[in-house]
Amino acid sequence: MTVIAHISDLHVSKSDFNEEMFMKAVSEINGLQPDMIILTGDITGNGYYKEFKQATRYLAMFEPPLFAIPGNHDARNLGYQTFEELIGERSWKLTVGEDFTVIGLDSTTPDDNRGDIGRPQHLWLEHQLDECVVNENFSIVVLHHHIISIPQTGRERNVLSDSGDILKTLTTHEVDLVLSGHKHVPNIWKINKTLVVNAGSLCSEKLRGKNLNSYNVYNISEDEIKIYLHNVDGEKFLFGEYPRNKI
Repeated sequence: MTVIAHISDLHVSKSDFNEEMFMKAVSEINGLQPDMIILTGDITGNGYYKEFKQATRYLAMFEPPLFAIPGNHDARNLGYQTFEELIGERSWKLTVGEDFTVIGLDSTTPDDNRGDIGRPQHLWLEHQLDECVVNENFSIVVLHHHIISIPQTGRERNVLSDSGDILKTLTTHEVDLVLSGHKHVPNIWKINKTLVVNAGSLCSEKLRGKNLNSYNVYNISEDEIKIYLHNVDGEKFLFGEYPRNKI
């Protein structure tokens, strides 16, 4: 079984970052010993170099391998350049074993909250997913912006601008999991055979209503995908349970 911890929206900054909550989350996730941690953006609050430097020290506290893509807050103030310097590539492909592929996308535009994949990156994504289909790989696509509106998040302002085209590519390739952040509200949609899962904020003070700081954990076996929602320093419960796609 493969176990993945999905965290998002840390917002490391002087104003919105809750260090105590982050430290509790680190202890919990390290205790789970997942195979990997996926971070779906907004590592920083404003994309400042100093914030990224501080964030790298925090992220180093996680023991499992961590893979991140940027969020709209990370793309501010030349943060898209700093991300590459201190965190890593903004889009990437990870192959685990012979039959497990994770693809990270950069949905950000410098100094703009709106999301966009763009044609060149979309073509690259299609090529990678074609290979997944041919090789019969379990596939995960990771991006910051949501491709489908999230309930209880107010007026829709910045869903991925080319979401229709991206959603078609994801569903026609029968991608198993699509992971996003951005809205600070956990949610699951199932579109055809594709699970589209949003994570809440791990440790930001910017929470909606009675939502708590949280993260998702995915237990992926040969037969099923179990999704658990963990409230930091609180309740854990089964968020969704779905059979694996069969080739």
